[in-house]
Order: sequence, then structure tokens, then C-alpha cells
Amino acid sequence: MNTKYIDLINQTYDFPQEEFALENKTLQFHGVDLMELVETYGAPLKFTYLPQISNNINRAKKWFADAIEKNDYKGKYNYCYCTKSSHFKHVLNEALKNDIHIETSSAFDIDIVENLKKEGKITDDTFVISNGFKRAQYVTNIARLINNGHRNAIPIIDNYEEIELLSNEIDGDFNVGIRIASEEEPKFEFYTSRLGIGYKNIVPFYKSQIQNNEKVNLKMLHFFINTGIRDNAYYWNELTKCLKVYTNLKKICSSLDSLNIGGGFPIKNSLVFDYDYAYMVEEIVNQIKIVCEEEGVDVPNIFTEFGSFTVGESGGAVYEVLYQKQQNDREKWNMINSSFITTLPDTWAINKRFVMLPLNRWNDSYERVLLGGLTCDSDDYYNSEQHMNAIYLPKYDKDKPLYIGFFNTGAYQETIGGFGGLQHCLIPSPKHILIDRDEDGNITKKIFSEQQKSEDLLKILGYEQ
Repeated sequence: MNTKYIDLINQTYDFPQEEFALENKTLQFHGVDLMELVETYGAPLKFTYLPQISNNINRAKKWFADAIEKNDYKGKYNYCYCTKSSHFKHVLNEALKNDIHIETSSAFDIDIVENLKKEGKITDDTFVISNGFKRAQYVTNIARLINNGHRNAIPIIDNYEEIELLSNEIDGDFNVGIRIASEEEPKFEFYTSRLGIGYKNIVPFYKSQIQNNEKVNLKMLHFFINTGIRDNAYYWNELTKCLKVYTNLKKICSSLDSLNIGGGFPIKNSLVFDYDYAYMVEEIVNQIKIVCEEEGVDVPNIFTEFGSFTVGESGGAVYEVLYQKQQNDREKWNMINSSFITTLPDTWAINKRFVMLPLNRWNDSYERVLLGGLTCDSDDYYNSEQHMNAIYLPKYDKDKPLYIGFFNTGAYQETIGGFGGLQHCLIPSPKHILIDRDEDGNITKKIFSEQQKSEDLLKILGYEQ
């Protein structure tokens, strides 16, 4: 009988895959020996495989370049990185190797932009698209960036007061975009996004606050779908409504020349993930061109803001199974040596699923289990895989350590989990390793942060001055 874990994988999926393979009976991720990583640095640990950031950026750039050429599209494409996905310097340094632009969402983002400008990673030619509801400090920081000569900074207007707030602090004229408040999917608890200005109100807003305002130039229309770019009726319907607004605005506003389609591409969350990126890009470009031609206006330059797609597939987390608890006739709990709530908060907060595979013991027999975290919180668990509605792992054996990895975790998890700060039940943040390749393609590793110590947490709590 085929009872080994490797048999289960081979008969269920097309394996090996581009980023996953077995070598010497242990899992490789982009050619990185993960058991060697554990033997060197221990577990739990987190890692970032930096080359995947550049890889995904250049994949997207090629899809848009091919679609623009195929459709004889006259506009340009600009790739923006959505910094809120991961603000870490090693992420920005890698992303900015690829001639991209930046999207910000809060005041301190601008401080990061200015830091990167000082180091020469960003220039005045880099577009800085500023989204989000703009409190006083955010407005001040955007104004400072523009007043210091960054003409490619484009604040995206989110509400009716922001034009006046920005005008009061920016010297001279400046460019803006307007965010459309898209309608949410029917299953949502509300009908319209809290962000942006409603479809029907955008043209009146332009006429009342921008059209005769010598200080403000409308440069961009911003369209964002919360659920991302997906091939369904909802997405295409919202894009069509957006294009109608764009063409109506373009007819009365010559400075408008850019459409930001916002929203993100999905990333791989299971071994059966299937998404035709090239088709979606080609169809988006084609639809924009068709509508603009029908309305007799020039096609816009296209901007995207990819966050999770940029950085998500670079990240991973590794845990050791500490113990198995048989709680009843059916449920076996494998307890990991960390917490899902603190290290992979999206699994707890929004039931997000990641690719999960064991690092070792692929030739052992397998069993169905549940995975539990260390905290005393009943919600600290991970109980099913998106691709099979169950978790199967090599059978627990206290004399044969089992290590498991969660992959494509590089977006949001560190910041949502409170990197460097207090963790739920005072579970320490794990060690974080940066993995790169040198000019000859050889793998390099270095420690970005050590696992938190008790004194780190006690100091935050005020016990140690």
C-alpha cells in the first residue's frame, strides 16, 4: 500500500513544483535546504527569500509589456509596491532594484520614502502614490515631500476636505488623484467601500473643487477592489463602471492621463493554485482600450499597486511539532512550538490559508491531525488546508522530530503580529533569517532579528527601566 506521506503528495498533486522539491528526503524551497536552515538557526524561525520579490515584480512587468504590445496600447505601465504589505528595509531595497514606484498609506510612510531618497534608492522620478484617510501629520508629510521638489508625488483624494487641507500646506500647484468608492460584493456586510468618493459624485466633485482651481491638477483616477483582481462578473462590472467615470472625466479634464487599477493579484495558497495572470492582464488592457476608443478619448497610463503579490511569496515560517494530544476518538492535536495568533495572525483573524508542508520525514506514514499553538487561547489553531479541507502530516513520533513549514507568508504577518513588540501570552517573536543569492547565484543567509528575550518584553511592560 502507498501509505507514505510522499505517496499522498504524489497522488494528490503535481509535484515537485517550481518552488518546492525534495532532495535527500527533505524539502527544498527555491533550492534552499530548509532542514539545513533549521539545523543552523533552530526553530521556530521565519525567513524571507529575497530573490522572489524581484522575480514576481518582473513577471508582472512582462505580462503588462506583452499585453500592451499585443493590443497596440498607447499608454505606459507603472508598477507600484504597496508598502503596507511589508515596510521592512530589506524588502524595499530588493523591490527598488527593479525600477518600480511606491504606494503609501499613512504619515510615517513618507518618512521611509525620504530615507530611501537620501540613500539614492528613490529619485524625484519615482511616483509616490499616497492613499488612505489623511490626518494632519499625513497631510504635512505629503506637503513636505512635494515642497522639497518631489513632483511625482500624487496624493489620492479620499474625502471632500483633503483638497483644502493639502492646498493650505503645499507651495504652488500639485497633482492629485481621486479614489473611487467601489461597490462591495453582495456577500459583504455593507454596500460601498468607506474609502474614496462614490461613482456618481466624482464628476460633480471635480467640477466644484478642481476644475477651476489653478493650484490643483487631476492626474489620476484610482480604482480599488478589496477582493483583488479576479476573473468574475463582480470585478469586470466594477471595472466597466470605473472606465465610464474615467472617460467622462477625461472629456472635461485634459490633465487626467492615468488609471490606477489598484487591487492585488492573488498569490499561491495551495499546491493546486491556478490563476492565469497573463490572461487577466491582457483582458484588462483590452477592456480599457475598447472603452476609451468607444468614448473617443486617449487611453490612460496604467498603474498597479501590488503588495501581497510583490512580497508574499518570499516569506515562510518553520515550526517544530512538540507534542501530540489525543483529545477524543477522532481528534489528534499536534502542538507547535510557537503561536499562530502571533506569528501568522491572518490564520486566526481572517481564516487565511497558506501552503503548509513538512520539512522532513516524507518517507514515513501519515495521519490526519489538527495544529495547535502554544497560547491558552482556544482560537490559536490551524485546522484545515484550503486544497483538501484537512491536514495530513507524517505520524507523530516523540523520538523523530517533525518540522513543518508555512509558505508564502511574507505579506502583512510581521506588522499585524506586532513585530518587535508585545505578543499574545508573551510568546516571543521568532528569529528571522534573510536569504539571498550572490552574483554567482550562491545562497547567502544572515540573521535579521534574534528571537525575543524576556528582558525585551519586560522592558516594554515597564518592569525594567
